[in-house]
Amino acid sequence: MTAGEGIGAARVVTEDQGRVTGDGVELAYGFWPGRGMPIVAVHALTTSYKSFVGIGERLAGRRPLFAPDLRGRGDSDKPAGPYGMAVHATDVAAAMRAIGIGPAVVVGHSMGAYVATALASAEPELVAGVVLLDGGHPPDLPSGVDPDTHLDQILGPVIGRLRRDFASLEEYLDSWRRLPTFAVRGRLAWGPWVESYLAYDLGREDGVLRPKAAEAGVRADFADMGDRAQAERRLRAVKAPIMAVRAEWGLAQDEPPVLSEEAVERIRRCCTAGLVEHVVVDTTHYTIALADPGASTVAELLVDFAAHCGV
Repeated sequence: MTAGEGIGAARVVTEDQGRVTGDGVELAYGFWPGRGMPIVAVHALTTSYKSFVGIGERLAGRRPLFAPDLRGRGDSDKPAGPYGMAVHATDVAAAMRAIGIGPAVVVGHSMGAYVATALASAEPELVAGVVLLDGGHPPDLPSGVDPDTHLDQILGPVIGRLRRDFASLEEYLDSWRRLPTFAVRGRLAWGPWVESYLAYDLGREDGVLRPKAAEAGVRADFADMGDRAQAERRLRAVKAPIMAVRAEWGLAQDEPPVLSEEAVERIRRCCTAGLVEHVVVDTTHYTIALADPGASTVAELLVDFAAHCGV
């Protein structure tokens, strides 16, 4: 099924912010209010809860959205370790219990999809449904290439920024504008959601501006994500309904999707109760959440899926 309508002017709806205890760490979070059980949103490898700002706005109060910064990201604690999908799942479960959320639909973007399935398989009483947003099954690792090298190959500029100092927010925004990440159909899919996300992403440390994600945690998580057997075991263990929502393109327009047809077929085989599938046209791995038609379409799908899951 292909989805992709529902575009309106983007603005930033200010979310409530706070901190909650995970498993021995403090997690920062954003909360967009609404009616009913909150949807729990888990972000990607190098991002933060702010990557859901567009979806939070497009939910328009119909559903609350609770989105934590994972350990090592955003304004959450950044321990030396441990990291990995199971660790993040335990943190999110602790945060949900502390706030009184569950059973809930859990949507995970990219790496967050792996965390969502780890959470659903380990803590089924907390999860009423799982949404794999452009993630959830690892690609094949090239022969003879270790995870660190592979990460640098596919996300070179994104990873490289974690080591850079920036003179100003504008310099940081310009570094992203030069990337193909937000270029869609001959235009730059850039607006207040993107700028809100990037402004939060840049923090001051030791008197200089640099991105907040801890590179050591990013690399540890990427290596853990690559365990296909583990990812498939968790998918098979999920008893709640699962929906896969994919971008039409990969990290940039016309690049192969992050979730290939082969990966989706493997997910289908793991989901014994069936898999609901959607492709959001005219979106990349980033704009599926941070621009329209992605944010509008995903928000509508989440509202419908939560009702389908009975929460």
